[in-house]
Amino acid sequence: MNSTNKETIKSKEEIVEIEIDIIENILSHVMDPEIEIDIVNLGLIYELDYNGKKNVDIQMTLSTPACPLSDAIVASVKESIKRKYPDFKISVKLVFEPLWHAGMITEAGKIMLGM
Repeated sequence: MNSTNKETIKSKEEIVEIEIDIIENILSHVMDPEIEIDIVNLGLIYELDYNGKKNVDIQMTLSTPACPLSDAIVASVKESIKRKYPDFKISVKLVFEPLWHAGMITEAGKIMLGM
């Protein structure tokens, strides 16, 4: 493989990373309506994958498996991404392994919560 091909591959990887950063930033504006902190700083996003071909897969959890607003939160995640990327396919899978706990909150989230 010549250096031009390597640069092209690296460039595609960089583009994917940039898109992941943008999507994570979008998710940082999706609020947990009960706690009023964004789902990223709460540590609810376990995995975020973008394949570079308009497919986004998210594995996330909720602060409790019995969350009455789970459908609203998942819809908000999808709608938020769709506003920026209307032609993307977004898959959100709720998982509860590992079970969420307060130790998953980011440092910024702890500051927001006054912890």
